[in-house]
Amino acid sequence: MRQLRRILRFLAPYRRKSAVALVALTFSIGTDLAVPRLIQRIVDDGISKGDMGVVLGTMGIMLAVSALGAIASVVNTRFAVDAAMGYGMDVRAATFRKIQSFSFSNLDERRTGALMTNLTSDVNRVQTTVQMGLRIMTRAPLMMLGSIVLMVTTSPGVALYVLALLAVTGTLIVVLSSKAQPIFLRVQERLDRLNSVLQENLAGMRLVKAFVRSHEESRRFGVVNDDLMAQNIRVQRLFAVIMPTLTIIINIGLALVILIGGRQTIAGTMTTGQLMAFINYLMLTMFPLMLLGMLLVMLSQADASAGRINGILETKSTIVDRPGAVELTSVQGKVAFEHVSYSYQGACAEPVLADVSFIAEVGQTVAILGETGSGKTTLVNLIPRFYDVCDGRITVDGIDIRDVTLNSLRKHMGISLQEAVLFTGTIRDNIRYGRPDASEEEVIAAAQAAEAEEFILNMPDGYETKVEERGANLSGGQKQRIAIARALLMKPAILILDDSTSAVDVDTEVRIQDALLRVHHHTTVFIVAQRISTVLNADKILVLDKGRIVAEGVHQELMQTSSIYREIYESQLGNGGNGNG
Repeated sequence: MRQLRRILRFLAPYRRKSAVALVALTFSIGTDLAVPRLIQRIVDDGISKGDMGVVLGTMGIMLAVSALGAIASVVNTRFAVDAAMGYGMDVRAATFRKIQSFSFSNLDERRTGALMTNLTSDVNRVQTTVQMGLRIMTRAPLMMLGSIVLMVTTSPGVALYVLALLAVTGTLIVVLSSKAQPIFLRVQERLDRLNSVLQENLAGMRLVKAFVRSHEESRRFGVVNDDLMAQNIRVQRLFAVIMPTLTIIINIGLALVILIGGRQTIAGTMTTGQLMAFINYLMLTMFPLMLLGMLLVMLSQADASAGRINGILETKSTIVDRPGAVELTSVQGKVAFEHVSYSYQGACAEPVLADVSFIAEVGQTVAILGETGSGKTTLVNLIPRFYDVCDGRITVDGIDIRDVTLNSLRKHMGISLQEAVLFTGTIRDNIRYGRPDASEEEVIAAAQAAEAEEFILNMPDGYETKVEERGANLSGGQKQRIAIARALLMKPAILILDDSTSAVDVDTEVRIQDALLRVHHHTTVFIVAQRISTVLNADKILVLDKGRIVAEGVHQELMQTSSIYREIYESQLGNGGNGNG
């Protein structure tokens, strides 16, 4: 249970509640163990001697002890639940914060479905185990230990046979639980796959319907669903072996006690009350042992889940602040790439970008053009350090971006990525996402610059219009314009627009560009574009091909010097432009 022990550090803030729960549990166990002794007294000193005073007095004591035990049990449950729920909340929050710190590279290595399972099923499993640990898991061994001690003091000879039986049972439980852990790990892995398929299908439901692939997606889901079912069946089969086996052992133990203890009672070496007390202690020993078998299986499950959570918590982000990194307090906006290379494989193996060098001066608009897979998005993702270069360097105002803190670097940037991601909430909330304290005037100005205000005001609730999940109640172009407004509201020194007007008509795109020049003329703008009409008026156009800059200049220059640029222009706008755009 090494993995589970490591994650128990999150229980530290709840030490007092855990201690109260365990003290109450110990008291409750003491009251349970006292009852068989009281029964023995009723039989031997009351019923056998015909003394009703002893019977009634001892019954009163039993009722009082039981009431105290019930109160202690309630206290134990309350504090155990509080501690376990707080523990689960802290583990879930720490896991979520860790995922938030992941770089793009870390996220590329993990499936969304697996991360969802980590935050839900895995955390719930360890949380439940902690709660059970403060209640049943601690109660079972303590009850067993107390019962064994009292059995030995009641009848050492009979207890010897029972202890041998307990040793066999304990060995069986340990062997079965060791076999259970790898099965539970496979169950969680299958649950990861199920969640991944489900997440992909729900996110792409419109595409599935458009291509009439519902049957194929149902088949794909069925495969992973059947696989999960098969693993769960293996788990239940294991339970099917454990429980009947333990039940048989309990009955064997009971038969031994009745046989041996009955002979001693008939012979007069053991009283009837002692025999009844011994049988009660046997049941108080065997039932926790039976419970312990189930709990050890649960521990195996929790240990497998804890290992997966620890895997998240111990993952180191590939993008972190260097020791001694300084705050970037002010930015003019000059960006320089100096012989930059990058590879998703690391160590510059199979580079996506190779020996890229250029300078974007303050206030310039730099457009990046090239066919799919040429490295356009990768290039702009390097500027805010979503990925780190494997060779060369990138500077902002002459400072290597690796020498400043990530937060201070990104605070000076406004970014609109390829996919316009919106969150549930209002349109105003989404525009204010990067600056929650922005004024109403600033929100409106950003929306106007992004050519979004007109359609926003035409909505029933204007800026208070609720955005549905994934922006389902907005068109692609509307989502893109809100995303651009969100980036502009940052008042960035550097603005990155990664193909963020692809769903916008050409006239609207021109108006957005005009607004950028008018309102944000001091901002250095990087535009990744598929349409050449987007880049015609840029101060600098970079043409990428297979990760290299093969041409650089303004539109008129590139029409004369770059065959690749000219081919793109003619394929989209025809020869009518005559190079004048």
